[in-house]
Amino acid sequence: MEIKIIIPSPLRNLSNGERSVNIELDENSTILDSINKLDDIYSGISAKIIDENNSLHNFVNIFMDGEDVRYMQGVDTKLIQGSEISIVPAVAGGF
Repeated sequence: MEIKIIIPSPLRNLSNGERSVNIELDENSTILDSINKLDDIYSGISAKIIDENNSLHNFVNIFMDGEDVRYMQGVDTKLIQGSEISIVPAVAGGF
């Protein structure tokens, strides 16, 4: 399945300036899988999004198709074909 990840301005130094990337994942993939795949493409980016326990940093929000994944299953939220994932730094704190 293919999804689109929107990369926020503070992380674009790690993504060679790319604002978004389309990635291919397996059918039963999760938000965490997408972050790991993003890190395969842009090394070091996952450390800015998730901690060593594979939880979202407090200063990072992730939305799948406009819905905050913290109110779903967090990083274990299952992806849907064609979904748009937005990584959004919190207003206070940051990368």
